[in-house]
Amino acid sequence: MAAYDHVDPDGRSTVLISARRFEQSPYLERYDHPEVVRGVYAGRFFAMFYGDDPTEKYWVLRRKAAMYDVPERPVEISGRDAVPFLEKVFARHVCDLKQGRGRYAIACTPQGGVFMDGLLFKLSQNRFWYVQSDGALETWLIAHSEGFDITVSDPKSRVLQIQGPASVAVMRDASRGAIDENMGYFHAGFFDLGGQELYVSRTGWTGELGFEVYSQGDKTDHHLLWDHLMEAGQPHGLEFSGSGSMEIRRLEAGILDNITDMDMSMTPFQAGLARFIDMDKDDFVGRTALVVADRRTLLYGLKCSGAKPIMNDEVLNANGPVGRVTAGAWSPYLDTAIGYVRFNLPGDWAGQTLSLQSSNGQRQACEIVDLPFYDPQKRIARGLDKSIP
Repeated sequence: MAAYDHVDPDGRSTVLISARRFEQSPYLERYDHPEVVRGVYAGRFFAMFYGDDPTEKYWVLRRKAAMYDVPERPVEISGRDAVPFLEKVFARHVCDLKQGRGRYAIACTPQGGVFMDGLLFKLSQNRFWYVQSDGALETWLIAHSEGFDITVSDPKSRVLQIQGPASVAVMRDASRGAIDENMGYFHAGFFDLGGQELYVSRTGWTGELGFEVYSQGDKTDHHLLWDHLMEAGQPHGLEFSGSGSMEIRRLEAGILDNITDMDMSMTPFQAGLARFIDMDKDDFVGRTALVVADRRTLLYGLKCSGAKPIMNDEVLNANGPVGRVTAGAWSPYLDTAIGYVRFNLPGDWAGQTLSLQSSNGQRQACEIVDLPFYDPQKRIARGLDKSIP
């Protein structure tokens, strides 16, 4: 089964699982394949692999546009006390977030660990969507809601990402010109796409110029939406892709995956996300612990020409293990294997040459670097760097 060889080891370790407790995508019929491998994320199935070649789809993403059926789950927080409640549960300022804008926001545990990360959007004065990553967000929000006049609900929105340099042209045609290059980074709003009203943001999880399209639950004809977007994208080279190409690109871009690359045992500082923590706020869950927390980073990038790093591979110096790999992939653009390494202790790791030990016991030299691997100012995602590799 040659196509299956493209699947990462995690994708090959598959088991049958009941769909009773997990949401199947309403778009599945548009790309189902005998070799499809599904992952579970935020209680939803998603296509890790469907017979595609991640490297080929990577170049479609970098040079044209790719569409992804992603499992991120929007959760709605609404009510008179929505703003003060969100100020409490997130470590970012919320009161100055304007309607039609989004903001990356982290929720911390009382001990200062990373509980959840995602995008917070202001839809109207007291109505917000938080597009969560993996984890049990709704129960956590409800547990902190005592004394606040708010409602936490599931809008049953499914998310499609259209990413790549041609994504502006795709969305322009899909919206009859209402969406164009003038839509700012992290801006959002409701738009007519093929006769249906959808929420669209200029965001993504690839480090590329891109958009996310949020359905409106039962109000949306998902098959009609899919067909409309693919028809609009056909002249611009839009193709559907499994998550393999997205995984490569998000690693290059230094985008972290909750639970995989960071978790409740790691503070945002240790994850290298200090710039997203507004310590000047009077109070939020975890602030007391973060005031006295070590501000040094534990998470770095890794380059290795001799072997591809895989989750839980060890990284060693002359004295023994000093860290472990959280994620890895082959980067076609950098022409080398890359990954993230979480070190056991803080230190001046960037610039060091260490050893990567894989599960078979072999060791390969690896270079430790700061994240991201390139484009630290996000000029590609912002539309400022339009060069195509």
